[in-house]
Amino acid sequence: MKSRIRIIGNDTLIFDHSRGSNAFDMLQQQTINFLKELEQNNYREWFQDHKPWYQESLADFKNFASKVGQELMKSDEIDRMTVYRIYRDLRFSTDKTPYKNHFSAHFARKGKYRRGGLYLEVFSKEVLVAGGFWNPHKDDLRFIREGIAVDPEALRNTLAHPEVESRFGHLEGDELKTAPKGYDRDHPQIDLLRKKQFLLTRIYSHQTAGKKDFYKSVASDFTAMIPVFQIFTEYLVYDLNGEER
Repeated sequence: MKSRIRIIGNDTLIFDHSRGSNAFDMLQQQTINFLKELEQNNYREWFQDHKPWYQESLADFKNFASKVGQELMKSDEIDRMTVYRIYRDLRFSTDKTPYKNHFSAHFARKGKYRRGGLYLEVFSKEVLVAGGFWNPHKDDLRFIREGIAVDPEALRNTLAHPEVESRFGHLEGDELKTAPKGYDRDHPQIDLLRKKQFLLTRIYSHQTAGKKDFYKSVASDFTAMIPVFQIFTEYLVYDLNGEER
């Protein structure tokens, strides 16, 4: 049986559940080695001379991300997966190194009632597993703050759950230095109301990333984020009277 997830980018990957269970269970060491060498040789001549190595490493990362997606679909619905290009946009940057020093992918959850994005980033020394709301639209940010002000306990209790706290610690993200407009700086929920981003993150060493079935650990982390996302979904989908927006 095959189930398709749309991939935005250079190509489309098929999540094929008929594959052997050991296919792409871990990131290959050669992929980590490529990223390590790229950090030391981030210029076009080196990259072009090692293009086949890059292509093999990118394919390994896509295969691994696809495996994560397959596992994640056992507990959630994913609409699409974006594998980001390694080429940096240099137009507005003072850093003119042409390539990113990592591979990355984003998993978009399906539908209005499944908010929150999921993000995977692989460096030579570590792997970042992250999810949440990165720079939400101004209206969405307003809805989230209204929800927090009226019903903070649902969010706080979910964030304090051992399954969440042990994996991710606390809620991260950029925040205002003072209270947002319309809220007093002494508001009892000011620590949450100041936030402009709402993120959960976990970092693994590259040694852990090379272990068998590492994809299951990543998918398990993403699944553990979902109860938190569902609180934000309630804030976003329903107004303060409980009516759907």
